[in-house]
Amino acid sequence: MTYRLGEFHAFDGAGRKFLYLVPSAGIFELDEVSATVVARLEQGEATRAELAALAGEDVIDELYQAHAIATTEGFVEPLEQPPAEFPLQTLVMNLTNQCNLSCQYCYEFGEDKVATPEGKPKFMNFETAKASVDYLLTSSAGRRAIHITFFGGETLMNFPLLKQVVDYASAQAAERGRYIDFSLTTNATLLTPAIIEYLSDKRIGVTVSIDGSKESHDKFRVFANGRGSYDIIEPKVRALIRDHRTRPITARVTMTSQAMDVLGTYRHLKHDLGFHEVGFAPVTTSPNRLYSINERGLDSVLDQFRRLAGEYLDYALRGEHHGFSNVSDTLAELHQGVSKSHPCGAGLGLVGVGPSGDIAPCHRFVDSDTHRLGHVSSGIDRARQADFLGRGHINSKTDCHVCWARPVCAGGCHHEAYVRYGDTGHPNLHYCEWIRGWTDTCLRIYGAIAAQNPGFLELFSERKAA
Repeated sequence: MTYRLGEFHAFDGAGRKFLYLVPSAGIFELDEVSATVVARLEQGEATRAELAALAGEDVIDELYQAHAIATTEGFVEPLEQPPAEFPLQTLVMNLTNQCNLSCQYCYEFGEDKVATPEGKPKFMNFETAKASVDYLLTSSAGRRAIHITFFGGETLMNFPLLKQVVDYASAQAAERGRYIDFSLTTNATLLTPAIIEYLSDKRIGVTVSIDGSKESHDKFRVFANGRGSYDIIEPKVRALIRDHRTRPITARVTMTSQAMDVLGTYRHLKHDLGFHEVGFAPVTTSPNRLYSINERGLDSVLDQFRRLAGEYLDYALRGEHHGFSNVSDTLAELHQGVSKSHPCGAGLGLVGVGPSGDIAPCHRFVDSDTHRLGHVSSGIDRARQADFLGRGHINSKTDCHVCWARPVCAGGCHHEAYVRYGDTGHPNLHYCEWIRGWTDTCLRIYGAIAAQNPGFLELFSERKAA
């Protein structure tokens, strides 16, 4: 029998050698003997007898069973297709498609919007909200715990409906012996002490869209008259972080070509304002926008990400919380062995619902007739859903088949793909090198933690993967 190397990405962590196995997404530590076998196969194929002269039969068998090495025939490892009726877990409820800000880069209202809201309700009413909750409860059969995320537009512009939904959904879930929790995303402009008290009392998670210090934030997050919103939200954010005592408050930063100070932004949001966690995402945009981040800009972002990730590692080795959620989210997926057939749960375990009741794959496609999957009153059109999921499946993305990072990427965001390439199933090729670089960084951090403070990784055993 002749052997060759399997498909993996080799990396070091704290002086130890690891393999990230593709497509199983397993992480395998090499001891000295197994490293010798791998080193031999790096020079070319070898027979079992040749490998047995370097290591015992059990070592060869273990490496083979882990798929770190393969026979010349290789492995047949098809990714599972989701069942036709995969149970829903999360519903993103767009309470309104209106917003009191006019952010130029906004995927809902900006230059690259896909929404077609003309003639549709601007604010969701209670009947549609009830139907949405009922749809979630019915479509999540088999799941004990489900989730509603309130979204907009600006979510708090329809705060009275939010309260009605929380009461109704909580009662309906309790009647069925189910657990439901809630979160929301807000620009923080409409926060009041009473709203903060309510959010804390109901244990509603809050993510604030904020782009850093006043200088960075006010470049794009402005009112219709062009006035920046930072001075309005800064005291409100401080009050939210101080008085919301039941859930940690997180920040979500949109990075643009004109706001790429990752380190400064993180330090301001985490240490000056006091957010529990800070996450960064590049603006979803076509490449010809002035605020689009080019290849050189992505290199700068990755370099800063790596410096922050080094800080994260120092904290982790001391058993302390850091707050850079881009690391935490990736480590959670690595620890759980996530190997994705699709980039995210859009159209699968998660859907977005617009004010009209139309169902979309996620909140970024809400109110888009082109991407409509159905309506809460009648359910999902299975043919439309199958088409969306089929095009988004990793097996449909030829370019991804030779990439070792595909288990954690699966081609990238559907919305980004549509804006850039006109097809939700197109791989995000402009981010490939960035994703591989970032995944390698997180793997090295994972390996170092596994070697020096493995107990810290248990924090990710139950953490929800992104």
